[in-house]
This record gives sequence, C-alpha cells and structure tokens, in this order.
Amino acid sequence: VQLQASGGGLVQTGGSLRLSCAASGRTFSSRLMGWFRQPPGKDREFVAAITGNGGVLSYADSVKGRFTISRDNAKNTVTLQMNSLKPEDTAVYYCAADRGASGLAWSSPVRYGYWGQGTLVTVSS
Repeated sequence: VQLQASGGGLVQTGGSLRLSCAASGRTFSSRLMGWFRQPPGKDREFVAAITGNGGVLSYADSVKGRFTISRDNAKNTVTLQMNSLKPEDTAVYYCAADRGASGLAWSSPVRYGYWGQGTLVTVSS
C-alpha cells in the first residue's frame, strides 16, 4: 500500500482545511485507515480513524466536533475535513493504513504499517 497525502497549508484561526490521502493497492477497502499528526517538537499523535467500510469512526478528544474523517473506497481515498482550526492544530499530518495488527489500539501508531509522506498544516493566530 502506498499513500499520498495532500491538502495542507496556511490558515487563520477558525478556518478550515480538507486533507486527502490517495492510496494504491487492492486491499484498501478492507483496511482501517488513520490520520496522525506531529506538532513541532512533539511526538506523533492520533487524530482519527475509520474502518474499512466507513461504519465506525474514532477521534482524539482534542478534535472531536471539529474534524471529520471519511473515505471513498471507489476512489481509494481518505479525507480529513478540519473546521474551527486552532493554533494548536499546527502539525505535519500523516495518513496511515492498518497492517492488520488487530490486538493494538486504533490510536497506536504501531498498528499502522503504511504511512504517507505528511502534509504541513499551519494555523496562524
């Protein structure tokens, strides 16, 4: 599985951005997909995840009610709609595909075996 993230940029506080992740491979529709982010000088952290059929979603508390994850299996894409952005949302955002480690939490980076290259989101105050 190869992943390509896009859509990052500079936005003012309260603004919106839409990140997209394009995936290659025939197993996309069966994989749990996640978004993570790495703020400057900090560790990578979980943002959101979505099951293969899109039926179950999970969000970090810090983004609940502001971010929405979705997927289009016909187009092999995962999207993260980010609204009401805050300066603390500034980070490099990564999409990731599950490697099939079902015993690990969805929020654990170790669960994901495939990563996109990251896209920078900067929220100015």
